[in-house]
Amino acid sequence: MSLLTSLARLRALDEGRAQPIATVRHCHLSTRPMVFIPLKLSGEAAAPLAAMLGTDRAHPHLLVVTQPRNRDLRFAWAADLAGLLLPYLDGFLDDTETVERKNSDPYERTLDAPQLIVPNPAGVAFTRLLGRSTRFRRTDGPYPVPESVPLLGRWLTYFAERAGYPGSSLMPAATEELGRHWASGQSGLEDANLAALMAWITDGPTDAAEDPLIWPPAGPATDPGFDAEVLAPAIESESAERITEALRTQLEPTWRLMWQAVDLLAGLEAGASVAQRWEHDRGSFSAMAAHIAEGAPPQARRDGAIAAASKLARMERAQASYDVQRAYDDPLVMAEYRLSGEAFAGEVIETEPDHTEGEGRSRKLRPLVVIKTDDPVRLSPGTALGTPQRRAQGAELVESYQGLVTVKITKGMGRAKTPAPGSVPEVGERVCYTSLTDDFQGSPTLPDAEATPWTHGGPPQEYVPTDEDAEEEWS
Repeated sequence: MSLLTSLARLRALDEGRAQPIATVRHCHLSTRPMVFIPLKLSGEAAAPLAAMLGTDRAHPHLLVVTQPRNRDLRFAWAADLAGLLLPYLDGFLDDTETVERKNSDPYERTLDAPQLIVPNPAGVAFTRLLGRSTRFRRTDGPYPVPESVPLLGRWLTYFAERAGYPGSSLMPAATEELGRHWASGQSGLEDANLAALMAWITDGPTDAAEDPLIWPPAGPATDPGFDAEVLAPAIESESAERITEALRTQLEPTWRLMWQAVDLLAGLEAGASVAQRWEHDRGSFSAMAAHIAEGAPPQARRDGAIAAASKLARMERAQASYDVQRAYDDPLVMAEYRLSGEAFAGEVIETEPDHTEGEGRSRKLRPLVVIKTDDPVRLSPGTALGTPQRRAQGAELVESYQGLVTVKITKGMGRAKTPAPGSVPEVGERVCYTSLTDDFQGSPTLPDAEATPWTHGGPPQEYVPTDEDAEEEWS
């Protein structure tokens, strides 16, 4: 937890209301999101109990497994879930655009992409297990399932994996996104309770917000009291109507909270980098759809060593880029780096726009800017700098002494012998510079999969799905 977030939590505790820790929204919000609230049977890893989902807040769909330990009923439930989710996903595949790429073939990217919103990270984890327990199922032979079930499993696996990708908005968890924008006066663990967190943000904390009779848990686990006093007797009665009604009472309060959370986030203006990250999401979704359409096998249970290393490298680069973009988009996020000395803000008191370096043909335009700042500057001379005010501009720290910082602009001034208008800050302008830069980082040099060293298992065999893939103790 950062210093400013800690201070915001203390202030929230003192004032009895959550405090904003962001000035803009750092996630994309779809105009037609699919809210998905899964419930599972207590004591079971991936035994679905019910789900409430839909794109219309006034008309949710409720799917219930009346006997969760019955395998046929579980997969019939999965087929019903596929009947709602798959058409929603397919609805984004028809409208596409052609994206040109340098040194590569163009590809088709959807103009929009689906968005599944779950209540909390535990909902993402359950979705991952649900995908794993369904994507390998056979549609023939013993215990066949409808064709839509393994396809659903592949998509659920994809969305759950994408949820762990920094900056992705394809499957956000409501509590995580709210926690990125507001700091409550409770612990991070307590923030996982959607009702309690929403109370801090809206009306202030109340005992009712933590009462499971008024606001049941947002899943996927249910309240133990409900399990013992309501659910177990209903299942023993074998009354489908009684079980359905009992589960409806557990899901409807969370359904209302989820749409309130969507409205809260929608009330914030999107950050400048959100659209770019959503483009990446649309590209990823399009690639997955093409992968399925080409008849590729489902995702393997485990990645090979090279694939895992490559995936980790991509996620590390995405995390670094996401951190930079959030800071550039949001002065409150940038304030964290100003406190740590990785950024500074101040007023321009002097400029030398015509300053050059070198002689003859090697002479280069390098304007100098002097900034007066009260921030601690813990950067050494020569450090590369960027600025949120001019994102295409590059700079370098020349010196810092007693609150006066001299910065040399190195790029982003145009190609003329004099700086392009507006490229050099003017005297009196307030600017911010930081060592955080979103410069392109190439992929690490990794061997081909066929050259995987024996210390990492050797070359992996070509993945071919087998019946054993579908064998899980909990499925």
